[in-house]
Amino acid sequence: MTLLEIPSEQYRERSIPVLETERLVLRAPRLGDAKVVKTLANDRRIAENTARIPHPYKLSDAEDFISSANRSNETVFLITARDVVIGACGFAQVDRHPPEIGYWLGTKYWGNGYATEAVRALIDHAFTDLDSEALQAAARVTNPASRRVLEKCGFQWTGAGLLRIRAISSSAPIDRFRLDRGLWASLKSWGAMKSRVA
Repeated sequence: MTLLEIPSEQYRERSIPVLETERLVLRAPRLGDAKVVKTLANDRRIAENTARIPHPYKLSDAEDFISSANRSNETVFLITARDVVIGACGFAQVDRHPPEIGYWLGTKYWGNGYATEAVRALIDHAFTDLDSEALQAAARVTNPASRRVLEKCGFQWTGAGLLRIRAISSSAPIDRFRLDRGLWASLKSWGAMKSRVA
């Protein structure tokens, strides 16, 4: 079978690796996931903390998100726990800037460490498989949980700014973060050393 014979959804899914952690599997979204993505993302608390998720979030929004995923400068994964979709994450490359990561979880999955686990998998993939030199991220100043996720993963605060939030049709203050390959490698080796000692 050639690339021309593979339906575009299957080709995009095959071109995105599956990332596995202790409790999670990160995989490419499929059109069959649209209903569950719609149900999870149709929560104002999620939409107000992301740049592009509208509120209300309709089935057509989920279908558009999935059909456009992994087409150009973005890599998108659905976060699954025991084959249940619980959120999404990924990163986008804009111009020559370092890739920017983003993530969200359905509210009933908050507070279980899933976001940190998923972001660590993204970071490892970006630095190990994609040879990124740095990553960037942002969190609304009113979202301390997201800030904690980034800090636990080694991101360092670099400044503040404004970001247009689709759900509120306005800009909101954000904190910006960055993680360089050298710091990531140091944290990985420190973690490995600590686990050997324990």
